[in-house]
Amino acid sequence: MLRVLLYILGGIAIVGLSITAGVALYLFKLSQDLPDETRLANYEPPITTRVFGADGSLIAEYARERRLFVPYEQIPRRVIDAYLAAEDKDFYTHPGVDWQGVARALYVNLQTYIDGANKRPEGASTITQQVAKNFFLTSELAYERKIKEWMLAFRLESAFDKDKILELYLNEIFLGQGSYGVAAAAYNYFDKSLDQLTVAEVAYLAALPKAPSNYHPIRQRTAALERRNWVIEQMLRNDFISQETADAAKSEALVPKFRPVGAQSADSQFFAEQIRRQLQQRYGLKALYDGGLSVRSTFDPRMQNIGVRSLRTGLIA
Repeated sequence: MLRVLLYILGGIAIVGLSITAGVALYLFKLSQDLPDETRLANYEPPITTRVFGADGSLIAEYARERRLFVPYEQIPRRVIDAYLAAEDKDFYTHPGVDWQGVARALYVNLQTYIDGANKRPEGASTITQQVAKNFFLTSELAYERKIKEWMLAFRLESAFDKDKILELYLNEIFLGQGSYGVAAAAYNYFDKSLDQLTVAEVAYLAALPKAPSNYHPIRQRTAALERRNWVIEQMLRNDFISQETADAAKSEALVPKFRPVGAQSADSQFFAEQIRRQLQQRYGLKALYDGGLSVRSTFDPRMQNIGVRSLRTGLIA
């Protein structure tokens, strides 16, 4: 009887070791296909070229992607707090993967499968995982891709500090309206810099990473307000804002002020086009659309407006 028991235990041990060895070999093979995460240390995204008038006002922007890079130190605290509350409240304590979130997502997805519901599988991606996916992987729903995402997340946490990872995330995330990064989104949705945004506006931008088109401030206004207010509630629950601030933010109207691509007004379009041609001729297409050039011109919006009005008056007379 004892011999039979030993045989059984031995068999179980052999099977267990074989499974462990197989999993280890599988993970090793996957790790060999992973990109080099340290190349993000020299991250240089394509940045929008901006043309300013003589008075410092913006008259034109040129870019393949509407993007403005902002170092972590210059990102306002309320912006950081809003994205942490909405996307990853445990960002500064987990090692790159939130295992409790993973377990919760597995349970929900299993329940969805049992119920036969036709729903997109729930994820549990941390900010670090989103950086790994946005820079190195695709968005396909595959378990192998998810495992690679976990492995890259651990590597990123080893290679960079938390602030650097958050900087990469906040400058790379797509937020709709052609906006890559929070700074570009602030201008494209509200025509404001990050430090000018209200709590309500910050909360709206933090509502966008999952699916910007689902929360369009005009076409999907109801859903946008609900999601914005949910973010505000998460900021309150995590002690990022007070109850008074949360109530005021929830009552604030959602009023977007979209920014056009290229010339910012009809009065400046011909002048801006001439500058675009000169920049392209002098610096080339890549520098023009990816190089983040900052150009101060002689264009005076006030004088241009006076000239246009005088011309119209003269033509009518």
